[in-house]
Amino acid sequence: MIIHSYVDSPLGPLLLTGDGEGLTGLYTDQHGRKPTELGPRVDEEFAEARTQLQEYFAGERDDFDLPLTAPGTPFQRAVWQALRQIRYGSTMTYREVAEEIGNPKAVRAVGSANSRNPISIIVPCHRVVGSDGKLIGYAGGFSAKKWLLDHELATAGLSSTR
Repeated sequence: MIIHSYVDSPLGPLLLTGDGEGLTGLYTDQHGRKPTELGPRVDEEFAEARTQLQEYFAGERDDFDLPLTAPGTPFQRAVWQALRQIRYGSTMTYREVAEEIGNPKAVRAVGSANSRNPISIIVPCHRVVGSDGKLIGYAGGFSAKKWLLDHELATAGLSSTR
């Protein structure tokens, strides 16, 4: 059963989903792949996720330490693990992620796995950019991707070039 909660953020309300063992999803209002059927709202199950997200948005946290249990194929999970290695305030291209997982020809498959990442922000798919460094694709919406990257650059003491 999918339990859920919401947390306020500068991007608007975020939907958190879980299975009682860990976080299975984090979705913006604009996210196109959020679940349509939810089980009970259980706010206390998401207290630590809520705290860590509030710290992130306040510029006090640059990494997350939460149990994640999102379902996915072995390839998707490999891509999502690689995303978690992209440093705060940094970006990688889809090609670089493909190379990172040892499959340099899988650029399009990496893009597909990235777009299916159910735990946005915490699994930072927003840090993946096009081969020319431009912002492309983000299931949570382009303006959210730009805001997240600019937020990270600003709180990491870097300046935006976008």
